[in-house]
Amino acid sequence: MKVTIVGAGNVGATCADVISYRGIASEVVLVDIKEGFAEGKAMDIMQCATTTVFNTQLSGTTGDYSKTAGSDVVVITSGIPRKPGMTREELIGINAGIVKSVADNVLTHSPNAIIVVVSNPMDTMTYLTLKATGLPKHRVIGMGGALDSSRFKYFLSKALDKPANDVQGMVIGGHGDTTMIPLTRLASYNGVPVSNFLSQAELDKVAADTMVGGATLTGLLGTSAWYAPGASVAYLVDSILNDQKRMIPCSVFLEGEYGQEDICMGVPCIIGKNGVEKIVDVQLNDAEKALFAKSADAVRNMNADLKSVL
Repeated sequence: MKVTIVGAGNVGATCADVISYRGIASEVVLVDIKEGFAEGKAMDIMQCATTTVFNTQLSGTTGDYSKTAGSDVVVITSGIPRKPGMTREELIGINAGIVKSVADNVLTHSPNAIIVVVSNPMDTMTYLTLKATGLPKHRVIGMGGALDSSRFKYFLSKALDKPANDVQGMVIGGHGDTTMIPLTRLASYNGVPVSNFLSQAELDKVAADTMVGGATLTGLLGTSAWYAPGASVAYLVDSILNDQKRMIPCSVFLEGEYGQEDICMGVPCIIGKNGVEKIVDVQLNDAEKALFAKSADAVRNMNADLKSVL
């Protein structure tokens, strides 16, 4: 199985590293526009092969998409962060152009690939990729819910003072500080509702901490996080390549599900060898439905800025 990761920055390189040492794919190709950057990252990771004991073949290339030919999954992390003085519309316009170009290039050489979008704003870039390529909706997946849910479970485990691996929970909605929806009502500790252990005030704090989880790390690090995002991408890729059929919240195209049309947003999905194999209908209560609708309005407003690109 072959995976291409476009963008050899912190998130892309961490994803390649996790895929390699976990043996998720037999081959990984890193692509970047900066001369020698992807090649250097690939060489550095490959020099870990004997100490971390993996056999994945990892290579890098500066913009030569022919080396990505035959990829089963393509991960797109390309794009720029918002800079001081830059409007949201400018950011979307620049990243939309980058993502559209990348998608066209990879599909030229890997026409059957499943595309995983990581570039921000993620829900909007996922929608762009789907519309610009004309791919069937099961082959375009936005990775945001997996990361948000891992952060949610981390904060739940801290509040519970219990192992994170014993905690279940998911985050749906848009992948943004004000649009994500941590489903505290459905979270559990080894099958028991967390509300049996935590007060409403504690649950509200967990939800609030989750929603600013990325911003909190940016404040501490001075840049965006990369370990958890990279590992979350690898987790999603693993479910695709190894047909694990995990239920993972992902940004996918909705056609009436959750009351929404013509939009990509985070909802629980069964992820397997065909990409999105099923959208799971979680019965939301009235308050959660209202939050989801509000989140959809925000994402749809952002998608409006794609008109000049599509």
